[in-house]
Amino acid sequence: MAGEGWAQAAFKARVDEVLHRVVAEEADRFAAIDASLAGVAEQLEASVAHGKRLRAAFCYWGWRAVGQPDGDAPVRAAASMELVHAAAVVHDDLIDDSPLRHGRPTAHVALRRALSGRRNAPAEADTADTADTADTADTADTAKALADVDAVDSAGAARSLAMLVGDLLMALAGQLFATCGLPSAYVARARPLWSVMARELIAGECLEILRTGAGPDTATALKVIRYKTAKYTVEHPLLIGGALAGAGARLREGYSAYGLPLGEAFQLRDDLLGLFGDPEHTGKANADDLRGHRPTTLLAETWRLAGDADRKLLRGLLGRPDLNGEGLDAVRATMRRLKAPDRVEDMIAARVEEALAALHDLAVPEQATTALTALAHSASARLS
Repeated sequence: MAGEGWAQAAFKARVDEVLHRVVAEEADRFAAIDASLAGVAEQLEASVAHGKRLRAAFCYWGWRAVGQPDGDAPVRAAASMELVHAAAVVHDDLIDDSPLRHGRPTAHVALRRALSGRRNAPAEADTADTADTADTADTADTAKALADVDAVDSAGAARSLAMLVGDLLMALAGQLFATCGLPSAYVARARPLWSVMARELIAGECLEILRTGAGPDTATALKVIRYKTAKYTVEHPLLIGGALAGAGARLREGYSAYGLPLGEAFQLRDDLLGLFGDPEHTGKANADDLRGHRPTTLLAETWRLAGDADRKLLRGLLGRPDLNGEGLDAVRATMRRLKAPDRVEDMIAARVEEALAALHDLAVPEQATTALTALAHSASARLS
């Protein structure tokens, strides 16, 4: 793993190979239960088709920084972090009703399309059966009503199926971790951290839901991103890799000192990309946070810096499901004029600096320092 960027692309390929094989096997077993499950199985595989594999990399280097060697087993253990992420993404997109991820339809959207095609056939047959006996206008009204009911029904069913895909991915994550190939004593000392990771991830999601639509506040927004993203993206993977390797208390404290600010920087960058990034690179619809009136730090800083007139403008636009075009441009222009994006950039830089300072205080192999330094830059200075 030496060399420029510690051969991050080669590591990603190793993780991808594990993920695609494990999930394909599970999808085959799942679809074998009944032919009607094929579409859900396809979505299970689609959920791990893309990703930078940063969480796996942090877990792997949490292991290596203790002085443990490379091997297939630690890579498998690290890959389980990506299944946790895949589950969280499916659930998060469902909660936020996001239409795109990596430039492709999110799970609940893709499953709705599959369901719509299957469910439309009976409605059309019913309409045909009544065509000879009903008035044309009545038939048209009936067809429209059936179509409306079918659309609502398909949307609800697709959302339920997506939720279950996320649940299955989380279960598969635990299974991959437990069977990674490391000694059972190693796995046992890391397993309790999974409960902490799940608790804090879910707490972050709950906090975001509870604060959505509320008055923007920077301290609250930072707390949301710490629990919703920062911990399970950087800190917990590092700690789990370290626990597998037998890291001592001092090193674990160092992992947190590095991981928490870096995880926050990661999400702060995501907030900026979500609104100002190029959708061709981000693969997401860049009005989602504003349409959902989510508690982002970017919005909170804008609100803090805004005067009465700017706040009036924002009140009229935030939370509108049809926000687009001129309205979206008006929010962006207001943010730029108030220099809110610059403020968030400063927050990112300060957190990366804090993380790297903590890293260089750690007594770990030089190779681990090099890799974790490269990962800090990959996580905080990216286009997607």
